[in-house]
Amino acid sequence: MKVSKMFTNMVGRFLALSIALVSFAGSDARAHEIDPGIADVQVTDTEVTMDIRLSLESILAEMDLAAVTDTTQSPVEEIYDELRATDPATLRAELQEFWPRMQQRIVIEVDGERILPELVGASIPEVGNFELARVSTLHLRADLPEGDAPVSVGWAALYGDLVVRQVGGGEDAYTAFVSDGDLTDPLPRLEIRTESAWSVFARYIIVGFEHIIPLGVDHILFVLGLFFFALHLKPILFQVTSFTVAHTITLALASLGLVTVPASIVEPLIAASIVYVGVENIRGHGNVMARTGLVFVFGLLHGLGFASVLGDFGITASHFVAALLGFNIGVEFGQLAVIFGGLVLILLGVRLAMIAPLVEEERPVRDTQVMYRAVSVVGSIIISLIGAWWTIERVFF
Repeated sequence: MKVSKMFTNMVGRFLALSIALVSFAGSDARAHEIDPGIADVQVTDTEVTMDIRLSLESILAEMDLAAVTDTTQSPVEEIYDELRATDPATLRAELQEFWPRMQQRIVIEVDGERILPELVGASIPEVGNFELARVSTLHLRADLPEGDAPVSVGWAALYGDLVVRQVGGGEDAYTAFVSDGDLTDPLPRLEIRTESAWSVFARYIIVGFEHIIPLGVDHILFVLGLFFFALHLKPILFQVTSFTVAHTITLALASLGLVTVPASIVEPLIAASIVYVGVENIRGHGNVMARTGLVFVFGLLHGLGFASVLGDFGITASHFVAALLGFNIGVEFGQLAVIFGGLVLILLGVRLAMIAPLVEEERPVRDTQVMYRAVSVVGSIIISLIGAWWTIERVFF
């Protein structure tokens, strides 16, 4: 079997796989993306109060928010859509009926003892634009036992991620991001728990990494597209550095409120950038500097996408720099992990490609560069097809 024939066969086989991957990726719709809940918590000597902003419809639909990133992935999507179209008065009545069940899933803990919260009220907006998630606010309170034992709060893993902010401590007040049913650190009654810049920095490294792996599928595909451009250190280093500088700029500007671009514009453009890098890889353009400049432009777009994540955390001004630096470092670690994964895929692809001629003709294939090129082209085809689907989906659906 000749190298050129093997190249053609490999592309053909992986094209079939790419169609399946595109079908799978089509489930990642953004029309009803789920943001984490945000709880403002105030602790006094005698009581704890909580104002929780959340997607009430997803809660009432019993949607497993730990297992999905948007409502279109859930088997109860139709129930969610019906509730999303429900007027506030009817939805409030649904909440009252559902509350005994939800009450058991909101955790207020003192010295290992669970305290059930009371539903004081609910602020529910009108239906509005059906394509946007409706954010309601639940007002809760609970009496605390005598003593000065601190309070930890959280909610069931079923409800997904929760941002908890302690009220009354100014810029340095404690802020936590809890998931998987975890609880916050103990919040004292007699003083406000504060957080150092170093603690914020370390925490946001994890947040940045998780935004790439496993949450940032579109960013993963884009970074793989950069990797498939050329299998040499210099072009990879140039592209990743350019991408990092660019997304840092727009991430900072958007997080400070100096630049605002609607997600309805940013998300389709991010998907289109994935298509472009994949197609350019397939065509085999080799101008590293031109590619680096283009990646810088695309990085500006991706930075706007990253900013929406930081916006969910309610970063205080005093810790903004620490959070921004930590988040960026986490993103870079995530990108390096993606590149390492891409390298493993390349090596596996080449290894598999070399097995066939050893068996069939009992001689090795010396032109491994052709094998590298084959894997790169196949990977770029898959990336481009997925990006094209997302572009269409984010524009028209």
